[in-house]
Amino acid sequence: MKLDLHTHHFRCGHADGNIRDYIEAGIAAGLEVIGISDHTPYFGEQEEQAFPRIAMGKSELQHYVAEVLKLKAEYTGKIDVLLGVESDFFPEHASLYKQVLGSYPMDYIIGSVHNVGGLSIFNRNRWKGLDETAHIAVKEQYYHLIQASARSGLFQILGHIDAMKGNYPAFADIPGTRIWDETLQVIAECGVAIEINTSGKTKLSGGWYPADAILERAHHFGVQVTFGSDAHKPSRVADDLEEVASRLREIGYREWVYYKNKQKQVVSLP
Repeated sequence: MKLDLHTHHFRCGHADGNIRDYIEAGIAAGLEVIGISDHTPYFGEQEEQAFPRIAMGKSELQHYVAEVLKLKAEYTGKIDVLLGVESDFFPEHASLYKQVLGSYPMDYIIGSVHNVGGLSIFNRNRWKGLDETAHIAVKEQYYHLIQASARSGLFQILGHIDAMKGNYPAFADIPGTRIWDETLQVIAECGVAIEINTSGKTKLSGGWYPADAILERAHHFGVQVTFGSDAHKPSRVADDLEEVASRLREIGYREWVYYKNKQKQVVSLP
């Protein structure tokens, strides 16, 4: 089955196009399922829209949900439109996020760690002046947050689990096989899926998230996978989907998953 569960649109402030544009792009790409998953508001901040270039405002979420549900009904029989959202993971605000998001009929929630130690994972300057010990500590802190996100019960899917390499490719060379295995074991035990996210090709790292080495270990531990282009413009919907499916087969996968009403659907790779 051809699917793409990770797409954005204009409400987040850093993507192009409206929701219909992404659905139409999905149909053109031959998708059977498309998930709309824009960034959640920053519920833990006092402001209505704390970061306008990163995520939608709090009051906009209801309009987002209503629009997706309307389009879901309109496109019935043409493509299965799913209501999703990409949520940051802040342990101190996890209960608030669970309460707010639980009041909407989400098909799935993608949990993505975008901040470590108060800094964006994509901020290259965070690495300046750090020695190897500090590099390892940051990497372990990142993966411990991903482990906590898996255990939180908030998410069905974990987003781009090695995206810290995005604007700092050397992140991939920081020692950390042990923390990978530990994290993947936690994810498998929690029954959460990980996405193969092709937006890494738009960053300095120039590759998918996660790297093949992590995917091979994920298969070893029985971690289930799904696909997300992380499209911020309609032309990237389903980007590299066939290539990802082919690589997954080489690794040993035969199926991937998606979610409806937060219930896992296991389907064959296309």
